[in-house]
Amino acid sequence: MQALLVDLIKLRMPAGSAPMHRRLYECLRGAIQDGVLSVGALLPPSRVLANELGIARNTVLAAYRQLQLEAYVSSRQGMGTRVERLPLGRTARAMAFTSHSEPRKSDALSARGSRIVAMPRASATQWSAFMPGVPDVSRFPARVWTRLRNACWRNHRAEELCYGYGGHPQLREALSRHLAATRSVNCSPEQIVVTDGAHQAIDLITRLLGDVGDIAWMENPGYWGARSILEANGIGQIPVEVDAEGMRCVEPAAGEAPRFLFVTPSHQYPLGSVMPLQRRQELLSLAHRHGSWIIEDDYDGEFRLSGTPVPAMQGLAGGSRVIYVGTFSKTLYPGLRLAYMVVPLELVASFRAAHADLYREGRLMTQATLAQFIAEGHFASHIRAMRTLYAQRREMLATLIERRLGKDWMMHGEDEAGLHLVMRFPVALEDTLVAREALARGIHVKALSTYFAPGTPAQRGLVLGYACVQEADMVTKFESLLKALQAADRK
Repeated sequence: MQALLVDLIKLRMPAGSAPMHRRLYECLRGAIQDGVLSVGALLPPSRVLANELGIARNTVLAAYRQLQLEAYVSSRQGMGTRVERLPLGRTARAMAFTSHSEPRKSDALSARGSRIVAMPRASATQWSAFMPGVPDVSRFPARVWTRLRNACWRNHRAEELCYGYGGHPQLREALSRHLAATRSVNCSPEQIVVTDGAHQAIDLITRLLGDVGDIAWMENPGYWGARSILEANGIGQIPVEVDAEGMRCVEPAAGEAPRFLFVTPSHQYPLGSVMPLQRRQELLSLAHRHGSWIIEDDYDGEFRLSGTPVPAMQGLAGGSRVIYVGTFSKTLYPGLRLAYMVVPLELVASFRAAHADLYREGRLMTQATLAQFIAEGHFASHIRAMRTLYAQRREMLATLIERRLGKDWMMHGEDEAGLHLVMRFPVALEDTLVAREALARGIHVKALSTYFAPGTPAQRGLVLGYACVQEADMVTKFESLLKALQAADRK
């Protein structure tokens, strides 16, 4: 460690005509302010540092004394010279990041960058009561996963420690079988491209199949993350109203055909409706007529809490015009960062090549573990167990809403599926204000109005995730939410 510090000092030593003790002092002070030398770090002994730098020991002692006078370091007999904790304002890092405030417009950002950071975005805290889209990660079968992971490492091949190319073959094979059996997805293993999350899949689709200025139809309300990706890639967006059957299908005006249609047909996000067969066929027909691509985001299609899972739209498409996107963030845990897309055969080579060039896929050992997890039936068992658990929690939350607030606070027409439900406001109440009041009480909710495109009429309400709320905590957390409603109503 001391040798590394000496190398660091040599690297950061400023040039110039100032005395050596002054340059050494400035070098060390800068490293401390930048956080490169952390609190408690032991500086090299003065004799060692003098020998390494080829300078007099008194020169080093003079630099150390100045640092001690300014309280950057402390020195005790037999304990050496160590870095001290600094007041907040004295560190360069603190001056650059004075708070966890909202991002603000900066002259350094492009106009597009400013629009992106101004859009709704992910919360800093993800594991919290009523956070939408977060599964109960505490129920993840870690012991089984660890056993499979260790077995994969014991028998790994050298190529599994290199970059990937479209995904681990065993994972693509296991996925193709699973998707055919549970989601009616029609694909071969070759058509599956494994990605680091659904956002990366959507990003690659819009980069390869769209040009700047192309148009995407977006569900309104719809997923804010997809809107951000399209904005980042220069794809214009037209918000399309969502009714009880999902995205409405209207014939575009001349010259305004969409390049993309972004839909969540199995469980509309966030309102929860299921798109019926006729509406799906209408959208497919529109896509064929105008050469559009349908991006089917099946983010939580595994969790239909009553009845049987709704088949994916991709199975109706005959292998064309639909790119199916699935994720393990909802079924296993978000930090796994594994998702996948099913692309038409004629696009497979291009998607694999672009994915390798743009993102440099890796983590093949994790993919190998997941392949075994699916092949041995653990994934299906986990889905069944969580489906039962989430149904109980959804029922519990819905009952609390109806008993404490009334049935008119529940979103009508919402399907019993997924990881969240929508609580509508039948009274005049600002949902963003309620969300802020809830956050002040340690409750994380999403305001329904933020899912609507800017400048369009928005419904008011809250998107409440129930999957990550333990049954023992549900009543207490809901009481805190009621207090936030009352506080917002008084303002």
